[in-house]
Amino acid sequence: MNIKNLVILFVLLAMSTTVEAQRFNKKKIKDTQRERTWEVTLLTQYQNSISEQNDGGSSLDIDSSLGFGLGIGWNWTEKINLSWRLAYNSPDYVATIVPEDPEQDTQVISYSMSRFSNNFDLTYNFFSGPLTPFIQGGIGWTKLDSNIPDQPPTIGCWWDPWWGYICFEDWSTYKTSQFTYNLGLGIRWDVNSAIFMRGTYNREFMSLENGNVNFDTITLEGGVMW
Repeated sequence: MNIKNLVILFVLLAMSTTVEAQRFNKKKIKDTQRERTWEVTLLTQYQNSISEQNDGGSSLDIDSSLGFGLGIGWNWTEKINLSWRLAYNSPDYVATIVPEDPEQDTQVISYSMSRFSNNFDLTYNFFSGPLTPFIQGGIGWTKLDSNIPDQPPTIGCWWDPWWGYICFEDWSTYKTSQFTYNLGLGIRWDVNSAIFMRGTYNREFMSLENGNVNFDTITLEGGVMW
């Protein structure tokens, strides 16, 4: 399923959920009382594949992957939520580097990268009841690590009276950390006053030196609030 179909699916799901949520919430005697509560979530995140190419012929292809993370939030009101979310993915990638000098050979790198995403989000729930669609926007930063060394390792050793000489290697890799912003929509269900679930489709916009990379993710969360 491509990203266009995913967007259409989430929009249709959100529209149908809005109607169902109105009917569902009317059956409840009282609201979930999210206002002025903290929440903590554990999440599973699916990242869609990415294919980017610049004018010089260089390209970057990142496979889809399944990651994990956690979040901490504060329900300012029944409808407004402020949160921080950390997510980690380790997708495989193929980078094709075409040098400006035509006499140099093209390089192809195939490896696994590490992606750490930090986001501070503002979420608006359309309803105060236990079942509600929502929209979300936020800012943050993302670290991409190629896991490929950019210089020889640094080796350090010391003497331990019990174990003798102990040595370690420290590798410096090609990596970057950049400012990002994101937009998303999803569905929240408060199972009761303490447990809730949430599903979000999100797009994260990231600018790099040689172009832009946008990460499309689907995040499923389960959490507690108090």
